[in-house]
Amino acid sequence: MTQSILILLGLVLAGAALILYIIPVNLWITATFSNVYVNLIDLVLMRFRRVPPALIVNVLILAAKAGIKDVTTQQLETHHLANGNLLAVIKALIVADKANLEMSFKQAAAIDLAGRNVLEAVHISVTPYMIIVPAITGVSRDGIQLIAECRVTVRTNLKQLVGGAGEETIKARVGQGIISRIGSAQTFKQVLENPEIISKLVLSKGLDAGTAFEILSIDIADINIGINIGAKLQIDQAMADLNVAKAKAEERRAQAVALEQEMLAQIQEARAQVIEAETLIPAALSYSFRAGNLMQGYMKNSK
Repeated sequence: MTQSILILLGLVLAGAALILYIIPVNLWITATFSNVYVNLIDLVLMRFRRVPPALIVNVLILAAKAGIKDVTTQQLETHHLANGNLLAVIKALIVADKANLEMSFKQAAAIDLAGRNVLEAVHISVTPYMIIVPAITGVSRDGIQLIAECRVTVRTNLKQLVGGAGEETIKARVGQGIISRIGSAQTFKQVLENPEIISKLVLSKGLDAGTAFEILSIDIADINIGINIGAKLQIDQAMADLNVAKAKAEERRAQAVALEQEMLAQIQEARAQVIEAETLIPAALSYSFRAGNLMQGYMKNSK
């Protein structure tokens, strides 16, 4: 008899625990005392939709205590089922509300689902963030190389955070603007005397268009003088001209040597012809003597 009672009591307790698990009455009571209205049936159905009721209730209580009212259980369930980070979204909404930034749950959820850290983005929007741009090298019109280091202070542009370009785009655009401004300076002294003209001109070009940031300031931290590119180019050009002149002189010398060799060959050929002609003279005299032409001519000349 006692054993049967124990078994029955165990079954009752197990059934009660199962019912309490399926019907989270404790969560409903907690939400009610926190002035958050949640339908008990919705809490039961969340189990079947594979949504943890405790997470939804805790997020709703957190939002209600912080004064965030435009949040529904359906929105929270949808974002959770889309693998979103509910706590990060709600905390971001709370920070944005306290900082008087306009941000809706839909916007925060979109930023979170886009792979961005929505809480960090709101923090950067409240507290500006500094981007360190690597050393940028430019050359002024007088040929002097200048190496500039700058710092870009930005804050998050929440409206363009989804689909907006990141830090690398900011760095590339700022670097391009600095190179362009240094290149337009007549002398390097102008840049060294007034480095703020670089930051002012670059800042006025709207380099943050299409990015996830809003540029607040561009500060030139340091400018160093590099090598004299103009002088180096002139030296290289002079060396190139010298090599061209040497090549042309060598070409003329080779032509002169070739002409000299040709003239020597012609002289040697003429000498050979003279020698050949001289070898024919004795033969001609001998032939004339045998023919008597030489004697007849001699006798005519003697008369």
